Amino acid sequence: MTAHRTFELVAPSGYPHDAEAIHRALHRLHAQGHRVEGVNATERRYQRFAGTDGERAAELNRLADPSRKLPDIVLAVRGGYGAVRILHGLDYEGLQRRLTDQPVAFVGHSDFTAIQLALLARAGLKTFAGPMLMGDFGAENLSEPMTQHFWSALTAPSVTVTGTVPQAQAVDVSGMLWGGNLAVLSSLVGTPYMPPVEGGILFVEDVNEQPFRLERALYQLHLAGILERQQALVLGDFSGGKPFEYDNGYDLNAMIEHVRSVIRIPVITGLQFGHIPNLVTLPVGADAHLVSDAHGFRLTASGYPHLG
Repeated sequence: MTAHRTFELVAPSGYPHDAEAIHRALHRLHAQGHRVEGVNATERRYQRFAGTDGERAAELNRLADPSRKLPDIVLAVRGGYGAVRILHGLDYEGLQRRLTDQPVAFVGHSDFTAIQLALLARAGLKTFAGPMLMGDFGAENLSEPMTQHFWSALTAPSVTVTGTVPQAQAVDVSGMLWGGNLAVLSSLVGTPYMPPVEGGILFVEDVNEQPFRLERALYQLHLAGILERQQALVLGDFSGGKPFEYDNGYDLNAMIEHVRSVIRIPVITGLQFGHIPNLVTLPVGADAHLVSDAHGFRLTASGYPHLG
């Protein structure tokens, strides 16, 4: 049985547009005995955002306040767009002082990638790429594999993800695990919020993006010299991006094969991460070991603060 935990909700991006999903998520967490704070984050609206830029930045900065008791889990309400607007307003020094090596799990994905990479780059904080309140915990049918892996990743000193998709390249590498949403990640190139990771294992995912748009973002990482400095590129799920008739056979597989021929590092496919029901939870900034062969891959991460 999972221990009772304190969740603190944050909404640095879009406002939640599905009230029923929010209700389901809160009901489920409360029914399991968890305490949920910051519920007002689900109620704020300013234009297409979950509050003004100042409100959304202050929501994260309050975690640096030494007079406040820290939650166990800081959970993003949803993604969308808007996190990049508040990166300059975050108290990185304060958050670093308050949270370094503390067993507090920041969890989310999609647009939350901007927050996670900024915290890694500017404060050295490790977070978790994983489920969010509305779309995942509030789904009509709650995914048992998703919740099991979520708790396993947050409470154990290491986490392992395996895949059965046969891999074209045999790999045995180690490095920092980092990444997230491809569009968000590529938009941070050249900014102080892109972590200067050398020899890392980079994972990416995206949703509702055509194959050529995915390729363009990967080319941006390639031409900026970021990909060549990594040990491997691990591709998650890219749902919703169906090719056009104009593409004339250029689909996701064709894009992947082209990218594989251009970049100088191994490309691993089949990671169960992205805008999907059964997404895994991955520690961003952790130490990782990746092995792959014709039978699939195994990714193990450790060296991150966990709830225990």
